[in-house]
Amino acid sequence: MTELVGSRFGGHRVLEPAGCLPQAAERLDADLVRAFDNEIVVDVERLNVDSASFVQMEALGEVGAQIVATVAERGKQHNRVTGSGGMLLGRVARVGSKVRARASVGERIASLVSLTLTPLKLDRVVSVDLARHQVSVVGQAVLFESSAFARLPADLPENLALAALDVAGAAPQVARMVKPGMKVLVLGCGGKSGLLCSAAARRAGASVIIGVERSEAAAASARRLGACDVVLVADAANAVAVSGAVMAAAGTEVDFTVSCVNVPDAEMGAILATRDGGTIYFFSMSTSFTKAALGAEGISRDVNMVIGNGYAPDHAEATLALLRSTPTLLALFTERFG
Repeated sequence: MTELVGSRFGGHRVLEPAGCLPQAAERLDADLVRAFDNEIVVDVERLNVDSASFVQMEALGEVGAQIVATVAERGKQHNRVTGSGGMLLGRVARVGSKVRARASVGERIASLVSLTLTPLKLDRVVSVDLARHQVSVVGQAVLFESSAFARLPADLPENLALAALDVAGAAPQVARMVKPGMKVLVLGCGGKSGLLCSAAARRAGASVIIGVERSEAAAASARRLGACDVVLVADAANAVAVSGAVMAAAGTEVDFTVSCVNVPDAEMGAILATRDGGTIYFFSMSTSFTKAALGAEGISRDVNMVIGNGYAPDHAEATLALLRSTPTLLALFTERFG
């Protein structure tokens, strides 16, 4: 097969609008008859849909049918409502001549880049796992020269590894932002990213960690982990109530907040609970950065607001190492995803 020359960041797969990169594109070219020198083609077995997107689709009906429709229309799994996607697991089927040092045919890998920028062609949806937010499929996808991915670890169940790698950027970034002695708030502390971030904050030397969850069941997981000093059951969208409860528990506003919630309107609760000069790390695709910026301005709160970036150097290895070295965390992930 004759190879074509591709652009490093995947611009050659953008159908419209011209000039943008794949994540911002309206439609991508998922025609895999054409081969490019800097692409890795993957036989896709499973999609791990991000929590915000899955919850939104589940509320509307059949998740599998919605994914098929989105991929057929856009050439990628890019939820129009949440703007988010997820990541994939599969086996390397083809490696372009320019990237042969990166992967070998037959390797099982998980992508570490969003489905919102990944050209994807689906033959069919096999099954939908409502508990794990994972979808078994038959199809193919393209990873670009710039796309990060991880080889599946031999010592962890695939479902568990996929769930952890989906949020692999969160814990390493929390670990480098939290300083010893800080008071920390984790909104959504019982979800997979919340559990990892709580464990990372504790290991980084936080003096007090307050967790917030919207249900007793989710709060129970966080309490069992033991990284949070206090776990509150509250609605993160009720800014006044949740910030009041957090300040009562911590004695004052916190220094650092990480928001891992998968529903809208949690911005102001995080802002109200964080002191002037403190930092909020929004690791949630439900976040409206317009609401966050204008809301902070509206209450004259001078906080540093960090957009959650799914990439950090060596983030996959760091997150899997955190799991392996924290027995209760590993047990919780095994029970939920293994």
